[in-house]
Amino acid sequence: MPEPALPRLHPHVVAYCSALLALGCFGQALWIHAKAGMAQGLIASAWEKTLAQPAEPQKPWRWADTWPVARLQWQHDDAVEDLYVLEGGTGNALAFGPGHLLETAPIGTGASVIAGHRDTHFAFLQQLQPGSALRLQNPQGEWINYEVTSAKVMDSTTEPLLIDPASASLTLVTCYPFDAVVAGGPERYVVTARQYRF
Repeated sequence: MPEPALPRLHPHVVAYCSALLALGCFGQALWIHAKAGMAQGLIASAWEKTLAQPAEPQKPWRWADTWPVARLQWQHDDAVEDLYVLEGGTGNALAFGPGHLLETAPIGTGASVIAGHRDTHFAFLQQLQPGSALRLQNPQGEWINYEVTSAKVMDSTTEPLLIDPASASLTLVTCYPFDAVVAGGPERYVVTARQYRF
């Protein structure tokens, strides 16, 4: 007795399901970027409150487990771009902005490390070159100037990130490559900058 044939899907059904799947993936990507952008507006408001009361953490929304600790600026196509840096490098914080790693020096007081996602807030790192200027504002309102000294790719499984705790430096870290389809590989893009005064 012959086995019954499996039912064949109509080509229109396959096309419809494929289109729905593609729309779902596209919608998720848009949501990630929209969430990151909206959060920066709320965080900017919390930063203004931080400048008025630097001793008290100002949460951008009631249930937030992080707060802004610095404002980061860089030059891009004759315009100044801004980002607000959050306290902590956890996944919850990094979803809304770059995060200052707690085990490193407070902003502007020594060797500070800030991490961010390669496809949202830290996508601009690929444009930085040695000699590029960065500025950080601390909660007291002071601006600290940095000059990029190096930008390189590291393998996190074989090369530890070595930071001289006595240096007046800033290290920005994100995943690499910037256009990777799947996140979470071992490579990191590391930008190092040294503090300088005019």
